[in-house]
Amino acid sequence: IFGVIIGLIIGLFANESLIGVVQTIKFILGQIISFTVPLIILGFIAPAITKMKSNASKMLVTMLMLAYMSSVGAALFSMISGYAIIPMLNIVTVVDGLKALPPMLFKLNIPPVLSVMSALVLALFLGLAIVWTNSKKLEAALDEFNNVILSIVHRIIIPILPFFITSTFATLAYEGSITKQLPVFLKVVVIVLIGHFIWLTILYSIGGAISKQNPFKLLKSYGPAYLTAVGTMSSAATLPVALSCAKKSNTLDDDIANFAIPLGSTVHLCGSVLTEVFFVMTVSQVLYGTLPAMGTMVLFIVLLGIFAIGAPGVPGGTVMASLGIISSVLGFDDTGIALMLTIFALQDSFGTACNVVGDGALALILNGLFRKNKK
Repeated sequence: IFGVIIGLIIGLFANESLIGVVQTIKFILGQIISFTVPLIILGFIAPAITKMKSNASKMLVTMLMLAYMSSVGAALFSMISGYAIIPMLNIVTVVDGLKALPPMLFKLNIPPVLSVMSALVLALFLGLAIVWTNSKKLEAALDEFNNVILSIVHRIIIPILPFFITSTFATLAYEGSITKQLPVFLKVVVIVLIGHFIWLTILYSIGGAISKQNPFKLLKSYGPAYLTAVGTMSSAATLPVALSCAKKSNTLDDDIANFAIPLGSTVHLCGSVLTEVFFVMTVSQVLYGTLPAMGTMVLFIVLLGIFAIGAPGVPGGTVMASLGIISSVLGFDDTGIALMLTIFALQDSFGTACNVVGDGALALILNGLFRKNKK
């Protein structure tokens, strides 16, 4: 939020020379972020696959499939809503009367070591091969690599994001395009929050039908977990409260709750995925004047579901892990990526809360499928 405010002030009052410096900073930071994206994909998706093991139980495989289907279902729901709602928001792409941006002082190109799709395929192949061969040394090496990449995200990427956002909004304000679009983004945040509650209602209705129990008895007990997630923006930090809430309702078998709730906090990100899909469509309309083609969006959603399962457990982890497909599949430039990071951050706490509460619905489904055969 401070990055957005400071960026707007700089952009509205800066002269051409200062914006030239800001443009240079924005380009370099964008290059650093782009460089780390394939490493994030490799460092989180491959270790996530190795955790499954070759002797994974039916319950584990079922939970992973449920998490993927829930994320993809939420994304498709968001996509259909986006095609219906976004054209009604009367978003006008500002193209007339904009100031020309001055040239950058210099360009520092930092090409990634791998393309995004190469990193994804390598992560999938490497993870599966380690499971098949039961290679303990490579599995341990991937765990170490995961820790290394997470430290890069914590110590380098997240600290530079506010500066990247500041520089982006400074250039947008200097051009004169962003001030007219801020009300649109606030409307979109409200629409997404409504979408979260609709999707949770759908998930809990399915859970109730499969488990043959009243789903709202469990849902009502999740209030403290929802508020904790809003405050912490972290599924991991909310986990003890979420477990307590899930058990308090006496709807779930204790063993299934102990299994499903912690695993769900890692692999089930339906709220974040729903949010991201609606936001990329809005940003596409704002910056590029058109919504992405439906075929492109479906491809993006199928890949996003995979990325969500292996996403790092940090604030904005889902959008960070998927920056590669935002740029490669949807064709977003640095400005589009910065806008995505910003409006995603504005509602990240509510997306996390939707993820946490949604875990209870998946646990309810597992309860219906496995309670009789638990032993």
